[in-house]
Amino acid sequence: MTDLTLALDAMGGDFGPCITVPATLQALRLYPFLNVIMVGDRSQIEPLLRQCESSLLSRIEIIHTTEVVKMCDRPVHALRNCKQSSMRLAIELVRDNKAQACISAGNTGALMAISKVLLKTLPGIDRPALVSCLPAVNQKPVYLLDLGANVSCCSETLFQFAVMGSVLCEAVDKNPSPKVALLNVGIEEIKGNDQVQQAGQLLQQSPQINYTGFIEGDDIYLGNVDVIVCDGFVGNITLKTSEGIARLLVHQLKKGLTQGFFVRLMAKLIAPRINSVLNQMNPDHYNGASLIGLRGIVVKSHGSADESAYLQAISLAVTEAQRRLPKMIEERLESILLDINN
Repeated sequence: MTDLTLALDAMGGDFGPCITVPATLQALRLYPFLNVIMVGDRSQIEPLLRQCESSLLSRIEIIHTTEVVKMCDRPVHALRNCKQSSMRLAIELVRDNKAQACISAGNTGALMAISKVLLKTLPGIDRPALVSCLPAVNQKPVYLLDLGANVSCCSETLFQFAVMGSVLCEAVDKNPSPKVALLNVGIEEIKGNDQVQQAGQLLQQSPQINYTGFIEGDDIYLGNVDVIVCDGFVGNITLKTSEGIARLLVHQLKKGLTQGFFVRLMAKLIAPRINSVLNQMNPDHYNGASLIGLRGIVVKSHGSADESAYLQAISLAVTEAQRRLPKMIEERLESILLDINN
């Protein structure tokens, strides 16, 4: 396996190094070919590495900076004034080909703005999109984009999102022909706003995309499609609502299993199965949103992610780097646009 280097914004997120450092050590144990460059305050990072095996320490480089993009910072402010921040320096490592991917749990808007300026978008892509996978009843992941990077989108942008989502599904899940749908208020062709309807027409004209039509919100988790496309306003609300419902169901299930002696006894007997179900419903199990459409790989972790969730984001970055996702998207988009123009 070829060695791989990841750049980590060690200071990003709600908890900073106390989560990012232990999760990184787990990743290094899991992937023997992996090296990491941790960007952040050395005085906070190094104490968390004191008990680490020497074999792991040799695969870690620290770039010191005390500047951090705050969660309340506006993207423009972060872009113009935080040029020595841990987030920006981590992205610069990808730009300078010193790392194959970047992971940050920091400010989403700032991450989007800095990444777009430093890494640039791929040819034929107007805007990068945030994409993540959701669970489905058939155990297959469903990719949803955009999750908030672009609040409003024209039909051409939605079309580009569909292409990128399709290629991502091909690369990560090795699905040769992902089913792609547009999230809409109904499945009928007359439903939806102009942007969604026009995006549907563009996708129908692209034989290289396995476009299946419109899908409604209550069908997202059935697993009948592999990629669901919408603008960032709709996508972000959909994702946050889904996470809230998942946590509610987990809470109610745990509460119900502690009421009454007989119920508690049965819960102990089937504890492994219950834990498996709870893990599948836990949003942290699907942590890691890819900022695709850029010339480099950037993965956004939840700001509140724990060690296990942050490790999921690192694993996603490893997979995308191994599959050279930006190059795959560029080649497929070029092929599709050429096909349409002919």
